[in-house]
Amino acid sequence: MHKRQSWNNLKIWIDILTPKQLVFFEPLIKKLNKKHELLCTSRDYGEATKLAKIRKSDLVIVGTFGGGGKAGKLNASLNRMNSLFKIIQKFKPDLTLSFCSPEASRISFGLGIKHVAYTDSPHAEAAMKLTLPLIQKLLIPWVIPKKEFVRFGIEPRNITTYKAIDAALTIKRKSEKKNIKFKKPNKKRILIRMEESQSAYVSKSDKIIPIIKKIIDGFSEENIIILARYSEQIRELKKLFGNKSQIFDMSYDGKFLLENVDVFVGSGGTMTAESALLGVPTISYTASPNLIEKFLAKKNLIKIEENPQKIVKIIKRYIRSPDDGIKKRAKSLLESMDDPHSKLFEIIKL
Repeated sequence: MHKRQSWNNLKIWIDILTPKQLVFFEPLIKKLNKKHELLCTSRDYGEATKLAKIRKSDLVIVGTFGGGGKAGKLNASLNRMNSLFKIIQKFKPDLTLSFCSPEASRISFGLGIKHVAYTDSPHAEAAMKLTLPLIQKLLIPWVIPKKEFVRFGIEPRNITTYKAIDAALTIKRKSEKKNIKFKKPNKKRILIRMEESQSAYVSKSDKIIPIIKKIIDGFSEENIIILARYSEQIRELKKLFGNKSQIFDMSYDGKFLLENVDVFVGSGGTMTAESALLGVPTISYTASPNLIEKFLAKKNLIKIEENPQKIVKIIKRYIRSPDDGIKKRAKSLLESMDDPHSKLFEIIKL
């Protein structure tokens, strides 16, 4: 990685596929823009595209998200690679950065471009198989053993750990404020995040609907807010719970929503980790069980529970007698963590 005579004035391609990746790379993009020429690409993918607009991010949209089926994912990936190939061949980057983007990995490998990737998701097996054998360096949170990634075809010496979880960086962003009108002023606010039903690594389940029903039955006097991901989810939720809850799509910055609720019920992903590190009482129904979630549970910052009735009991405890220690524990953990991007600068001497 150090053979190039100078790491100044590089051309760097950053491929950004999800909302989490967008806010994770934001501070890095600001730093790199001072010395290097950047090309930041993304795809037409509901939440990522909406958040990019909210945060006024300068992204080149190339291709689309393939949906939940294998054929659709493959077709979208092939079409996106074909479009990206022409753009990248013209841009001629010296370095690629991604969060294990399959398209970025294949194109960079094919064109001989050095590729450094981040990930905290060994459970995303499809993406790991398509990317890890082709990249030069991988950066991961220290709480995940290297062996979790070595099994996909990358050597341990090419994996670097950083002492942070990714949410510790993403929650440092300044949240984009937006006026929210809750139905019941001066009442508690319970935010429920729908699962990522179209990801390859999420086993299809009906966990969340019974949970929502129980929460609505148990807290009819409070504000129940459901944050959906896709238009079909929104349509279904409105049919089932439209009169008894508020249903939002991601037209809000997730951090801003978390800063304005009393309890968060998440699926174990990015918002669950962000909620925990913000000191919001957090419950995960583990739609995508992962090592970051387990780490936060051990730190007593989230409760992992799938049983709807038990979830209601936990929420009642949080509302009746809030745990004053959550914010202190979250702050203490945050202060112990490093900047994930500092390791990147060490590796490639930018």
